Amino acid sequence: MEEKTEEQATVFSALSDPTRLKLLKLLCRQRDPDALCVNALAYLLGVTQSAVSQHLRILKSIGLVRGERRGYHIHYYVNRDKVKHCQQLLSAALSLEDSPPEASCESHCPDRNKTTGKKRKANRPTQTRG
Repeated sequence: MEEKTEEQATVFSALSDPTRLKLLKLLCRQRDPDALCVNALAYLLGVTQSAVSQHLRILKSIGLVRGERRGYHIHYYVNRDKVKHCQQLLSAALSLEDSPPEASCESHCPDRNKTTGKKRKANRPTQTRG
């Protein structure tokens, strides 16, 4: 489970930047043979080419984006298999399924039903002023 959590955190981290998320969405909308170069991506996103390159580097590092040289330019496209894998990871991280029994409060907080915070305050000895 720890390994899966680390991988989920890596994906969340890579997608945490709004420009990077827009970049990935833009590439996801492209058809397989239609990859885009940095110049086109910069124009479509309204950011500099260097910013696009930095964002692509991060997306490539986790395998979401791939590049292919075509003439003088490298054209980028999404790795559809990795996108599907990341969708499963994120879905699992945000799952609303019932918690396993070991994750219940009762197993970790045995005293939670004995007294409430209000009763504890009422049971405190009063301080006398001297």
